[in-house]
Order: sequence, then structure tokens, then C-alpha cells
Amino acid sequence: MKVKEQIDALAAQNEKTILDVSARMWEFAEPGMKEYRSAEYYVKVLKNCGFAVEEGVSGIPTAFIGSWGQGKPVIGFLGEFDALPGLSQEASCPERCELSPGAYGQGCGHNNLGAGALGAALILRDYLKETGKSGTVRFYGCPGEEYGSGKVFMARDGRFDDVDACLTWHPNDINHVVGSGTLANISAFFIFHGRTAHAAATPHLGRSALDACELMSVGVNYMREHMPSDARIHYAYKNAGGIAPNVVQDYACVHYFVRAPKIKDAQALYERVKKVAQGAALMTETELEIQFHEALCDFLPSRTLDTVCQRALEEVGAPAFDAEDEKLAERFRLTFSDGDIESVGKEIAELGGDPKLISETEILHRRVLPYLPVDKCVGGSTDVGDVSYCVPTSQFNIATCALGTPGHSWQLTAQSGSAIADKGTMTAAKAMALAAAKLLDAPKVLEEARQELDQKTGGVYHCPIPPEVGPSL
Repeated sequence: MKVKEQIDALAAQNEKTILDVSARMWEFAEPGMKEYRSAEYYVKVLKNCGFAVEEGVSGIPTAFIGSWGQGKPVIGFLGEFDALPGLSQEASCPERCELSPGAYGQGCGHNNLGAGALGAALILRDYLKETGKSGTVRFYGCPGEEYGSGKVFMARDGRFDDVDACLTWHPNDINHVVGSGTLANISAFFIFHGRTAHAAATPHLGRSALDACELMSVGVNYMREHMPSDARIHYAYKNAGGIAPNVVQDYACVHYFVRAPKIKDAQALYERVKKVAQGAALMTETELEIQFHEALCDFLPSRTLDTVCQRALEEVGAPAFDAEDEKLAERFRLTFSDGDIESVGKEIAELGGDPKLISETEILHRRVLPYLPVDKCVGGSTDVGDVSYCVPTSQFNIATCALGTPGHSWQLTAQSGSAIADKGTMTAAKAMALAAAKLLDAPKVLEEARQELDQKTGGVYHCPIPPEVGPSL
């Protein structure tokens, strides 16, 4: 029996478990770093499947590592399961229908992501059993991808140091191996402490913390003209100092994200933002407090591993969507804007490919794109980046929704709980497991992947979160 056929058979044996986990994670839909029921369920499944599980990893109650097998190579699979606020939505429903107003929902498909990665681990476990080959399977339960950056703390603690290769995937509307980087990100709270006063009777006695926040924002906005064009800075007021306009605000807090294509560039930009904040405090005679929240590195694609993963994905093929999936996807497509639909071709162009690789009439992506390696960043940020600085890492994107589905949306939440996503989840599990099976017999490829990574990093990972900063629980 060919390896691909063997993987297909083992996937079928594990399908019920994989899709059950996905459905339960969709139902739980918990906030980052507080995924208590989700983590408990994963741990139960892993133990039932014979994995040794370490819980509460890196001081995070919902972080865990499941291990099975022994010896080299060590292949890791990264699983996520956190949800997003305000995206509660009825499964498979192509119109806005909140299950619980304001509640969390799987608007990034992490229920599919974690289940697919778990599926790959289970399939590889069974493959090792059947073949008697040497190897260790690791499943990393990674909390807080959206909020908390659990993988960064795991990386800081050396939890990936003995791993030979890490594989992961992300739900998407297209099928391809990710050949681009992501933006590094630094998150911090800038808190200003002033002095309250009656805003009409004795305004001269007050020192406004809100004025300091606003001046900081003005300064950073002027700074945008003098920073790299591919960097990004976003901010939001966490506390504007109260609701009374006739009281000088003695406390205010603004939350900043500072992003750049490389972590060293984000760190340099963050230092400039700090200087602007210090200037705002000086101008308003307030005291500045900076609370470093979290940070994560840019993603480094492993070209060596990507070659293996591309072959595996082409062998597995795109998800086998049926007529019912097509009908449902078409109904969701009616809710998209023209910009959403046009974004598909633009994304392909950004990756260096021909936008015509996907026709404008396609509703679901039924093919595998060629590998498109680019040296620039596309999209947002992810703590998978820190893993990629520690161990050769490759990512798949697999279609789990209609083409053009906006990210972090109710439409994605609904489709993440649908048969469309189930098919994509199983495709991801098989593609990752097949790639891992190929790596078991390819020590030279693993050695080359490590050499490639060492050339990029100098063989050292510098965690962007200071050692005195712990997880945000």
C-alpha cells in the first residue's frame, strides 16, 4: 500500500474523533488564555488515545503538550482553539443570527485548526504503529493565539528545542502551502497619571491624563510619515478617564500594537513610540507608566519543509466539496461585499501568482495552488512566528469556507461549524500527516531545514517578551 493510501485509511479511522473535537471547540468558543473547557476536552481525548500529556505548560493553565512514541525525528503539530468576542453565530446559517448576543464565536476557525492538527497527530501515531518506524509525535495545545500569545511563552521556555519539524495549518478560502512571512507585533499599554481638578473653577490645578493620551496619538500619527511603509501601528483607548467632562481626568490608558516585517524592526519602532509617549507626558506634566503586554516574532517559512508539504498537499488534493456545500457557499457569498470577492485575486497577486489561478465564478476552491514563495509579509501576525524561530516550521492554508469570506466575521464563524469546514479540516489533517510521514524517512531533509533556519537566525532565538513579563491570564 502506498503511503498516501495508508494515510487516507488511517484518517478515515480517526475522522469521528477529529470532527467531534472540532464541533465541541466550536460550541465552547472560549476567550484566549481562558479556554478551560476546550483544554480539558483536548487533554481527555489525548489521554484516551495513549498520549502522555503535560498540562499547565509555561504557567498557562490552558497550555498542554501531548506526546506519543519515542526516538527521532520529533514531529510537532500546533493546535489552537481560542475564539473571538462578538462573533457568536448559528452554524451553517447564511444570515446574521447570534446564538448569544455579544458572546464569543469561532470567527477565525480555530476549532477546525486545532482539530485538524490533532487529527494529523493521531494519524501519524497510527502510521508509526503500523510501520514500526522510529519517531515521536507531539501535539502542542497552544492557547491565546488571538489574545495572549501562548506559543511565545512556550518558545521562551524551550518547549520546541528538541523538535525536528513543526507543522500547522490555518482555515482559509484557498488551498496552498504558505510561502510568505507575517508581521512581528508588539503590544503595550501606555498609562498616564495626572491630577484631577474642577475643569471650570480650577482647571489650572489639573494635569490631564486624557490630554497626554491624545497628544501621544497625535505624535504617533505624525510619525507615520517617517516610518517604513510596510510597518503598521494601531491603537485603541482602553480607559479615557471617565464620563464627566467637567472633571480633569487623572487617569487614562491607550493600547498600542506596533507591527513590522521583522521583529528587530518592530522593536526599533516601539522604542520610537515610547519616546513619543514620554514627550506627551512631559508636555502635560503627567506621569507615564508603560505595561508591556505581549509580543511575537514574524513567521519564517521553511523553504526546505515547504517543498515536502507542497508534494503532500498535491497528493492529498483539495477538499472534496459536494453540491450541497456549493449551494451553501453560494448563499454565504451573497452576503459578501464586492471588495471581499475581489480580495481573492488580490491576495494571489500579493503572493506573486496570477490572479487568474482562481476564476471569478468559483465559489469554493477545489484545486491546490502552486507554491508561491515571496520575501515579503502578507496578512497579520501570529505567534507561530516564534515557533518558526526555534524549529523549522511549515504552514498550510486549506479551504474551509467560500471564496472571499472575510476574516474575523460572523460568516466565517457560521462556516467554521459547517460541513464545508469539516471537509477542509480532514484535508488538512491528511496533508500534514502525509508530510510528516515523508519526513520520517528523510533525515537529510530535516538536517537541511535546520541549516536553513540557522542561516536565517544565527541559531539563536531571542524572545521578544522580557523575562519579567508573564502570561496575561
